[in-house]
Amino acid sequence: MNSCYCGRSASYVSCCSKIHQDITTAATAEDLMRSRYSAFVLAEGDYLLKSHHSTTRPSSKEKKSIVRWAKSVQWVKLEVLHTAKGTSQDTEGTVEFKAFYYDQDGLQMIHEHSKFTKEQGYWVYVGEV
Repeated sequence: MNSCYCGRSASYVSCCSKIHQDITTAATAEDLMRSRYSAFVLAEGDYLLKSHHSTTRPSSKEKKSIVRWAKSVQWVKLEVLHTAKGTSQDTEGTVEFKAFYYDQDGLQMIHEHSKFTKEQGYWVYVGEV
């Protein structure tokens, strides 16, 4: 059994796929962040927009370029470095992570400290802290 794209040992079907199908099943900010990484791997633009806070959500035009970029790189792995708050009892939290991928220039890394909050009762990505 292969582990999920997000790095957890569970399969994609029993991990991030469940959140992609029903965003309210992301119990923590980290769960949501991991599901977003998997969505980048799979170039799931609709989910990436849905999981973005309404005030910082990219436009549908921007979605096309996000999907194009996500498909143009080879995703390697996700490392979660630190989480603060973001439990099922919290309404906000942060996750620091590194996402590795290859593009035409070689191995690249996104290192971000991200803010998450609950909007309409479920976790969403706000942006960098």
